[in-house]
Amino acid sequence: MQSSPVALNASPTDVVPLPGDSQKSAPAIPELSIICVNWNSLDYLLQCVASIYQTTLDIPFEIIVVDNASPEGGIETLERRFPLVKVVRSENNVGFAGANNLGFKRSAGSHILLLNPDTEVVGCALRMMLDCLKSLPNAGIVGCTLLNSDRSVSTTSIQKFPTILNQILTVEGLRLRFPNCPLWEIGPLFSQSREPVQVDVIPGACMMLKREVFEEAGLLCEDYFMYAEDIDLNYRVRKLGYASYYIGGAQVIHHGGRSSSRQKVSQWSTVMTYRAMLRFYRTNRGRAYAEAYRLAMGCSAVIRLILLAAMFPFGDRISIRWAASKWSTILKWAVGVEQLGASR
Repeated sequence: MQSSPVALNASPTDVVPLPGDSQKSAPAIPELSIICVNWNSLDYLLQCVASIYQTTLDIPFEIIVVDNASPEGGIETLERRFPLVKVVRSENNVGFAGANNLGFKRSAGSHILLLNPDTEVVGCALRMMLDCLKSLPNAGIVGCTLLNSDRSVSTTSIQKFPTILNQILTVEGLRLRFPNCPLWEIGPLFSQSREPVQVDVIPGACMMLKREVFEEAGLLCEDYFMYAEDIDLNYRVRKLGYASYYIGGAQVIHHGGRSSSRQKVSQWSTVMTYRAMLRFYRTNRGRAYAEAYRLAMGCSAVIRLILLAAMFPFGDRISIRWAASKWSTILKWAVGVEQLGASR
């Protein structure tokens, strides 16, 4: 397949594909189905699709975009610029899991890539991920290095299955200082090795799966409206006897949180994250463990608020206020005060 000659750093308004094989005909039987869920992320989605056409030259693929009832609309722009992209319109916002499942039902590829709209594929990342998925017999999920907008490595590229302890102690400074700590084990992100590494969790921002594995796992669990559905899927895939692998040499830029950052409700995404984690624990570890998690996060929030209050006269007051707002929200959630709607 030929690519659309668009620079990765192009402005969304400049993303206009020129005539080429990638825009003339779609493969009869795609090897890879790429599913993107859009909610008010059109500008980033245009860049994402352009980067796929630019970099993915030797894989028969299809792109399926599920518009999750975006209030801002504009999905017609995508259809006009990339006429081969399949657009599925959902009348209601069915959440990240529901929308991806909807896209999967319209797909035909033997391999599936769940890809956030606010990403850009770099180089031969998808080829490397697909080769790994096909060559390792026990591979169920494959992921890559996620880069922040400034091209630094995102420490969310791989994760451990969550526990109460690693959730309480997950502080970015500690993770970076002790990357090989067994609580998070992000050492592979900073290794020079490009060999596949087995990990616990590949995030849903860029997750490639074998079609039969995704089906055997029962697709994404729609009990999760947003967040933790990728952790849950990795967990279920592991229970089926498959492994999740990280490929350090493959890179995808993830601008991160572009949809949820537009929420007018203060700390909306924070509450949704903790609600999702509570559901994960209830489903996979039992109600007692889930309630212990809620109690632990409430206690952690109290301690952090005390520390932030002590730091306020001496530190960056804007950052401290933001952190205090976050942990106040977590404390309210822990005691059952914070009540936000489940839909956007």
